[in-house]
Amino acid sequence: MLIVDSQVHIWGANTPERPWPARAHAQREIPLGHEQLLKDMDEAGVDRVVIVPPSWEGDRNDLAIEAVKQHPERFAIMGRFNPEAPDAKTAIKTFKQQPGMLGMRFSFHIPVLQEPLVNGKFDWVWSEAEKLDIRLMILVPQNLVHIIDGVAARHPGLKIIMDHMALSSGKPEDETFRDFDKLLPIAKRPNVACKASALPSYLKEPYPFTKMQGYAKRAYEAFGPQRLFWGSDWSRSPVPYREHVHMWLKDAPWLKEADKEWVLGRGVCEWLGWKLP
Repeated sequence: MLIVDSQVHIWGANTPERPWPARAHAQREIPLGHEQLLKDMDEAGVDRVVIVPPSWEGDRNDLAIEAVKQHPERFAIMGRFNPEAPDAKTAIKTFKQQPGMLGMRFSFHIPVLQEPLVNGKFDWVWSEAEKLDIRLMILVPQNLVHIIDGVAARHPGLKIIMDHMALSSGKPEDETFRDFDKLLPIAKRPNVACKASALPSYLKEPYPFTKMQGYAKRAYEAFGPQRLFWGSDWSRSPVPYREHVHMWLKDAPWLKEADKEWVLGRGVCEWLGWKLP
């Protein structure tokens, strides 16, 4: 069975030659590079990873592109794109011509990043992405899912993945899951899928994360196996990498055996257009 992780960040150090914007902190003190990631993947039995360049580095994809050039059979990218850059409307037309680039990832998880989404400044991007068949991963809190639902309704040809089941990090459990039901209605849009990613980060519980699996099961029932993709978000994981895989592969009694192929790898590859081996 092909095992494909739908999200891992890699990044480099914050240096004068390669500075970060002052808006967020990295998930680890020591950067995670692609060579270390390959070792971690091999130990966990992960065949492929979708690299998602992190927001704390700014809108750059250079390290992800280098990883793909060296290991095209193991890595692909959902890259960062700045719609407010001076050349954005030109750059979007050739965005997918970059090595390994499957689409774009947008993060609207903190207030400083949410203003352009709420005010419609990115609306032109959704239109162009639909025309150019650029797939999107979008991270929003659950109280903003309705905005993405509107985008999906206006652009039925635009493929969107809702990241991390729209969960918010760093909040008490009752607040983290209070609005979980606001995610599920968007499953009615056939052009919207869901990443059940980073799940052990949201609840402090031992393997096999039984309570967290309850929420994953609800997303599975809403989106179906072909539109639900597991992911580790490995750089912030509080548990061993292999436990992310085994939760789905061995210890999710509610997940039908015939559906594991889709959730664990085939689904995200087909959704993003990453050719199957």
